[in-house]
Amino acid sequence: MAAKTPAFETNLIHAGQSPDPTQLSRGVAIHRTSSFVFKSTEHAANLFALKEFGNIYTRLGNPTTAILEDRITALEGGAASVAFASGTAAIFSTIITIAKQGDHIVSASNLYGGTYTQFDAILPDFGITTTFVDVKDPSNFEKAIQPNTKILYVETIGNPALDFADLDAISKIAKKHKLPLVVDATFTTPALLHSIEHGANIVVQSLTKWIGGHGTAIGGIVTDAGNFDWSDKKFDQFNKNDKNYHGLRWAIDLPDALKPIAFALRLRTVPLRNLGASLSPDSAWIFLQGLETLNLRVARHVENSQKVAEYLEKHKKVSWVRYPGLKADPTHKVAAKYLKNGFGGVVVFGVKSGREGGGKFIDNLKLFSHLANVGDAKSLALHPASTSHSQLSDEQQKAGGLPPELVRLSIGLENIDDLLADLDQALALT
Repeated sequence: MAAKTPAFETNLIHAGQSPDPTQLSRGVAIHRTSSFVFKSTEHAANLFALKEFGNIYTRLGNPTTAILEDRITALEGGAASVAFASGTAAIFSTIITIAKQGDHIVSASNLYGGTYTQFDAILPDFGITTTFVDVKDPSNFEKAIQPNTKILYVETIGNPALDFADLDAISKIAKKHKLPLVVDATFTTPALLHSIEHGANIVVQSLTKWIGGHGTAIGGIVTDAGNFDWSDKKFDQFNKNDKNYHGLRWAIDLPDALKPIAFALRLRTVPLRNLGASLSPDSAWIFLQGLETLNLRVARHVENSQKVAEYLEKHKKVSWVRYPGLKADPTHKVAAKYLKNGFGGVVVFGVKSGREGGGKFIDNLKLFSHLANVGDAKSLALHPASTSHSQLSDEQQKAGGLPPELVRLSIGLENIDDLLADLDQALALT
C-alpha cells in the first residue's frame, strides 16, 4: 500500500521534525548557537559550494529554524521555505532576489502600510519602481505590465480594506507574461487557503500574526512553490554570473534537482546571508508552538469574526462594515470561491460619527486591546489611517480603500458574548 500523505492537521504538529536521535527529545530543541563545527575542510568547502546541505552559521540557517521552514513548506505544498526576522524583511528580500535597478513591479494597491511604503518610497531609491492597481479588477494587472516588469504582487486579503484577490485570474495573467506571482498570504494562512494551488509562485507571510498567534515574537517566511522557470533571459539575477555567489548562474549551473528551488537558494545565500535579517532560533521555536494549534485557533477566529461582522452590520451607530464573509461585501463572491473554512479574522467598519467617533470608540473599549497587530489570541483594535498607514498620503489611503473613519478589529478567541458587549458599550459612547 502506498504511503498516505499526512493530513494538514498532522503536518501542523509533525512536519519537518523527528525525535532527537541522540537525546531522544520529543519536543523541538532550541539550538542557541551562532556557528556549527565542520567535519573537515572538504566538508566546509562542500557546504559553501552548495554541493551538500548542512549547518554553517545561524545567520544562514539553524536546526530549530529549519524545522519551522520545513513545516511551513509542507503546509503550503511548496518546495522550500526561508525564514526571516520579520515579514517586511521577507518581502524586501524576496523583491531584491528577483528585481534589480531598472526593474518594475505591478502590485495591488490595498497593501499593508509598511509594504506600500517599501514599494513606493524605498525601492525607488534602489531603482525598482512599482505601479499600484485596484485588485478588484484583475485586468488592471495586465494593463500595467511594462517591458521591464519582473513581479506581480498581491495580498490574499488586503490589509486593511479586506478586498479579496482573484488569484486564479491574476496568476493566469502572470503565466501569460512569464512573470512570477508573489502572494502575501498573512491574512489567510495555509489554514484557510493554499495559494500555490491557485497559481502563486512565491508565498510570503508574517509569522507574527495568526501563525504565532499570541503576539510574542516577530518573524516572516517565504515559500518557494518550485513551479517557476527562472531560465527566461529577462531574469538577469538568475541567468548572468552572480558576483554575490562565486559567479553562479542560478537558472543554469545548479544541478537539475535543485533548479526548481533556485529562487529559495538565492534568497538564502544572497540577501539572508549578506544582509543578515535572520530569525532567531528562540522565535522559530515560539512559532512552532503556535503552528500546532493553528487550525483550532483559526476556526474560532473566523467564527467570532463572522458574528462580529453581522452584529456591526445591523448596529445603528455603524455606517458600513467590510468582511469577506458578509454577502453584501464587494468581494464576497470572489472570496467564497476560494475560502471554504471561513473568511479570516479581521473586520473593519466605519462609525457614523466619523473619524472623531472612531477615536471615542477605540478609547472606550475595555476588552479589546488598542495596538498595532493582528492575529493575536486577544482581540485588538486600531485606527489605521493615523497609525499603521499614517505614512501614506490621503490620496494613497483612498486608493487603497482606507477611508479616514475606518476602524480595524482583529477578532480573538474570547467568548463572543463578551466581545459583542464590549463593542456595544464602546459604540454607545460615539
